[in-house]
Amino acid sequence: MRPIDLASRSGVALRRAFQAQQLRRVAGSRQYSNVTSLPPTYEKLHNKYSEVRRVLGAQRLTLAEKILYSHLDNVEESLLNNTNNGRDIRGKANLKLKPDRVNMQDASAQMALLQFMSCNLPQTAIPASIHCDHLIVGSKGADDDLQAGIQTNHEVFDFLESAAKKYGLDFWAPGAGIIHQTVLENYAIPGLMMLGTDSHSPNAGGLSTITIGVGGADAVEALVGAPWELKAPKILGVRLTGKLSNWASPKDLILHLAGLLTVRGGTGYIVEYSGPGVETLSCTGMATICNMGAEIGATTSIFPYTEASARYLEATRREQAVKNAAAFQNFPGAGASEDAYFKFKADEGAQYDEVIEIDLSKLEPHINGPHTPDLSTPLSQFKTTVQEQKWPEKLSAGLIGSCTNSSYEDMTRVESIVRAAEEAGLKPKADFYVTPGSEQIRATLERDGTLQTFEKAGGIVLSNACGPCIGQWKRQDGVEKGTVNAILTSYNRNFRGRNDGNLDTMNFLASPEIVTAMAYAGSTTFNPVTDSLTTPDGKEFKFPAPHGLEGPKTPFDIGKDVFKVASQPPNPNEKVAIAPTSERLALLEPFEPFPNSDLSGLKVLVKVSGKCTTDTISAAGPWLKYKGHLPNISANTLNTAVNAETGEVNVAYDLDGSKHTIPELAKLWKERNQPWLVVAEHNYGEGSAREHAALQPRYLGARIIVCKSFARIHETNLKKQGVVPLTLVNEQDYDKIAAGDEVATVGLYDMLQNGGQGEVQLKVTKRGTGEEILIPVKHQVSKDQAGFILAGSALNLLSKGASA
Repeated sequence: MRPIDLASRSGVALRRAFQAQQLRRVAGSRQYSNVTSLPPTYEKLHNKYSEVRRVLGAQRLTLAEKILYSHLDNVEESLLNNTNNGRDIRGKANLKLKPDRVNMQDASAQMALLQFMSCNLPQTAIPASIHCDHLIVGSKGADDDLQAGIQTNHEVFDFLESAAKKYGLDFWAPGAGIIHQTVLENYAIPGLMMLGTDSHSPNAGGLSTITIGVGGADAVEALVGAPWELKAPKILGVRLTGKLSNWASPKDLILHLAGLLTVRGGTGYIVEYSGPGVETLSCTGMATICNMGAEIGATTSIFPYTEASARYLEATRREQAVKNAAAFQNFPGAGASEDAYFKFKADEGAQYDEVIEIDLSKLEPHINGPHTPDLSTPLSQFKTTVQEQKWPEKLSAGLIGSCTNSSYEDMTRVESIVRAAEEAGLKPKADFYVTPGSEQIRATLERDGTLQTFEKAGGIVLSNACGPCIGQWKRQDGVEKGTVNAILTSYNRNFRGRNDGNLDTMNFLASPEIVTAMAYAGSTTFNPVTDSLTTPDGKEFKFPAPHGLEGPKTPFDIGKDVFKVASQPPNPNEKVAIAPTSERLALLEPFEPFPNSDLSGLKVLVKVSGKCTTDTISAAGPWLKYKGHLPNISANTLNTAVNAETGEVNVAYDLDGSKHTIPELAKLWKERNQPWLVVAEHNYGEGSAREHAALQPRYLGARIIVCKSFARIHETNLKKQGVVPLTLVNEQDYDKIAAGDEVATVGLYDMLQNGGQGEVQLKVTKRGTGEEILIPVKHQVSKDQAGFILAGSALNLLSKGASA
């Protein structure tokens, strides 16, 4: 057995005693004689978990804590510093973690790889994958859309494929599937820790992993082998009892929870599910719930490993993973007797910071929206709400699938009600789109006849890609921008304008079954649980309760060979494909370091009101084509933000009173060397993990962002790019700052020099009057993050370290 590397302060005698104790435990195991009997991933987890138990003793741990702490680079350093000797870790400790792998979707992978290339390393320190899923526009159908997408984006796909070959990354070609579904099918195993450059990466928590959505700079930290830092999250426990029935689905659980917690309620928390109700859920159902944990701001979400988890691993041809997980859970570790084994569930007696109990037996279908995923309405009340709010009663489209809800279970449940409607002679009255989550899902549904059922009903099967969910949708129904209309989707996010670029499209989120039934009615006021439709022969038809299969009766069909993963060792001779004249890709220039003083002379570019998401700061849709070209994509910065002082969208005023779009004015100020800041309200940067929402303002001259509160991923992304996120101590001070005011920082430079320790204030000089106001602000800058900001960006520091 490889001996555990204890900290030197433990002493030689203690080290030897501990190693002897471990050997005795191993010798007493019925199944294994030494630690090398475990596969490398679990051997590493075993060794780190043993260190965690040595440091924390018999302290009760949640499942999330066991996996998270067992990925620490230095267990003692992270768990014992500023934590009351390990008794007060949550919310205080700065965890420095070593993830097992990184997964990147094509839109965010471009900037992540451009940053990694700046470090001049021959290969990544840990395994990683690239998934080409974001750049395919959904329109006419899978074959036409995929061909058009490849033709339009070949330059980007060539870049990503060549980078994968050079650095030894797995490459999933366009059409292979959406990153989260592909990761669940191929990479996720219990106990793994992964980073994903997409906010919905926690989807893999349905298979008992810790998977966290991050920006590209965070991914690069892990790819170069540096520890990745995270403030130790608090743990929100959700205890499930009962069992779902009839029309209720796993989607309804997370829609209901989003309504309870709001889009900010999970910030700073990992959501961990437990209770007897967990055992009644499918693995893919648990993944759906974890996927949408992003909509409540959670760091990630996780379920225990169950029999359904093992069945899913077997169905996806990973029988060995089932054996490995069983072997690991039966392998003795360190600590008191009840802690001798790492079980993929919380310790008995583990405490949660908050607990919510949900009885699945009483859960009814929910519909969330429009324009925010936490506006939750029970189906039984939705008709009344639609009429009271004067939302459109006509449904223009129903869209099912995506990374959130394209499982075999989802699709066969939908199939059951589509078959019933077909037998009654009914067709959908609204346009009906189906997005398979992966080639494996598509091929299996085709093999088993499900896709043919949808197509016979008039459904349009789109490519195995994100498509309309992330704004890649070319509508065929004649709905123009500015037209108020309603769509229902089984997607995970529904910000204004997100799906089709029309700010007046109202996207309501629901389960695939509810979306499909309402598409048949063509109405937002139809309740399939209680209402009936009239068939062509004048009869009354009521949908039966949906039913489906957890998984296929035989293992999933792998699908077409062209969509299989391309895995290869690093090839130093491979040339990464970037044309010097490209409008899609551009090498990065390093940002300037922080000055040797406090910031002064900053001007408020714009004061923003209301929801300001990452979609607001850096829109997707047609702008995705510029994800690898920072100067070009910066032309969309804050282009749907609402000016708090005028109520106008995408309008800002220069100091001379001239009117501009927000990105135009930012560019003008960049050319004048005028640094600036933005003032905003709550949950600034809510939504996706896209680091462009931090990169673009930084490129255009932003030095600080001041708001009432931040979304977690975006706050981290800002610091990684050298922009300082500051929150108002007194929220009413938001009213004291206006566009054009001059701002200087007080104490910021000293705070950064002191590794994140110290108080900061803003000295605001009012435009016009010259009145000076001192406004206190808060920060959450760690020692490492202070170093990033002083260096100008995390990349500046990482590339310097890599070169050394």
